[in-house]
Amino acid sequence: MKHLRNFSIVAHIDHGKSTLADRLIQQVGLVDERQFQDQILDSLDLERERGITIKSSAVTLPYKNSAGESFLLNLIDTPGHVDFSYEVSRALASCEGVLLLIDAAQGVEAQTLANLYAAMEHDLVVIPVINKIDLLAADIPMCLEQIDRDLGLDSSQALLASAKQGQGIEEIIEAVISFIPAPKGDEQAPLRALIFDAFYDPFRGTVVAVRIFDGKLGAGDQILLMASQAAHRVEEVGLFRLGREAVGALSAGMVGYIIAGIKTVSDVAIGDTVTLAGAPATAALAGFKTVKPVVFSSIYPVTSDDYLSLSEALEKYKLNDAALVYQKDSSAALGLGFRCGFLGLLHLEIVQERLEREFDQSIIMTSPSVRYKFVLKNGQELEIDNPQDYPDPSYIEESLEPYIKASILCPERYIGAVMKLGLDRRGVNSTLNYPSPGRTEITFELPLAEIVYDFYDKLKSITQGYGSFDYELIDYRANKLVKVDILLNGEKVDALSIIVHKDRARQRALNMCDRLKEELPRQQFKIAIQGAIGGEIIARSTISAYRKDVTAKCYGGDISRKRKLLEKQKKGKKRMKMVGQIEVPQSAFIAVLKTDDD
Repeated sequence: MKHLRNFSIVAHIDHGKSTLADRLIQQVGLVDERQFQDQILDSLDLERERGITIKSSAVTLPYKNSAGESFLLNLIDTPGHVDFSYEVSRALASCEGVLLLIDAAQGVEAQTLANLYAAMEHDLVVIPVINKIDLLAADIPMCLEQIDRDLGLDSSQALLASAKQGQGIEEIIEAVISFIPAPKGDEQAPLRALIFDAFYDPFRGTVVAVRIFDGKLGAGDQILLMASQAAHRVEEVGLFRLGREAVGALSAGMVGYIIAGIKTVSDVAIGDTVTLAGAPATAALAGFKTVKPVVFSSIYPVTSDDYLSLSEALEKYKLNDAALVYQKDSSAALGLGFRCGFLGLLHLEIVQERLEREFDQSIIMTSPSVRYKFVLKNGQELEIDNPQDYPDPSYIEESLEPYIKASILCPERYIGAVMKLGLDRRGVNSTLNYPSPGRTEITFELPLAEIVYDFYDKLKSITQGYGSFDYELIDYRANKLVKVDILLNGEKVDALSIIVHKDRARQRALNMCDRLKEELPRQQFKIAIQGAIGGEIIARSTISAYRKDVTAKCYGGDISRKRKLLEKQKKGKKRMKMVGQIEVPQSAFIAVLKTDDD
């Protein structure tokens, strides 16, 4: 066990985590030049295109030091985005230490701090690494100062590296061996293994990634998942090289995989404890919780004939992504579809893009919403994530919405713009912190619904890309919430309904009406687009009708002749309006999601 090291690389988005993992893999000779590709641990095209890690992955690196000792270094690569913070916490629980990456040009960012606190919660050894030292804009003294003051770490132990150029990689590996302790565990104790990831193999079923804390596990053993109490027989255990490499057994301290005929990823809970069915452990490993979706949206096929293929695509997608929650839904405007729950906005975008690319689906997504709570006058409490389920307003005693604590790091010159954005989004209890000269940390408590709409894009715009953002859910708070319906010629379009704060209702309704006016095609009759709260109209736009010039044939003559023709035309248009149907194109549903300033 003393020749094992389990570690992770954590960093803010775009600080070079995947590039450093590539260099470590090349340094130990796990892959030759011919097989190598950038972001080698990122298996999805989407991850490579966006330069982000979506799925956690692990790799075992064999390394021989200058003294001739052989080590096995288990690198557990984690997603960098706030949406996947639970997966990151389980991956960190599987390690003894982390490499904390800091961009030499940008310094400490919001998620650098968040990741440091997460590592400290698990009592991990933190090795600071200043990456991208080859950049012209690199400011190493600033980074060392921030490591000392902001992070409270010893800057004299910070390593300098350029993952892109391959500088400092040997020193990083030596530091991992020297500073990160070997794992502890008892091979003779009952088996306890932590599940930190799971993915689907179409030929073998679910492959479960585990860190063994106590005991020993081999092929043929009968295992028990402690949270679900499901029992399975192990077919194969092994280590993660760049592929899967089967071994006879996994023992305490090791990181590897289990294949046990588990049919879907949903049957495995991340953070669950694996033990032997015959000699179970007395207590599960701490920290397990069920991940709940935060953002909700409905997905509909563009044509109703594609409903079955969308259903199949979601079933297949769910095999790989247990975090996606969905159920059947229907809309008078869009037909049959599915109501889906996501971990956050990035997760929503990833699901949408993967359905379109990998499963060739053309889909319409409704406006994202969050889960609200309503306390009725009879004392009943409802949790609602779909505007169509909004209760009768006369029965509502109190309405509550989820709040988050948002932490924004930006250069000092953008304080005014960021404060204005936070206050415009109903932010309260704002605090200012100056972690280092020229940099500001601003924290707000604000409703989750306000960041779901377009907050991140606005923040990037007003800070010219220098603002970084991190958040955590805190609680539910009472607010005046209303349901805004969109009416087309007096008919409600249910798929366009939203739940919004009462003070924001008119502005959002006006914005939606104006967007629809641009998108809906003109007809032979006038179309009234209205925003309404219950029976009260709060916003309106009108699309004027196509109009034939019926008076063109009247050259001069009496005015009453023209008036008679216009009256006749007016009656015809009125009759047409009674029977005329308004088709809402797909682009209209996308347009109402855009912001006022797009």
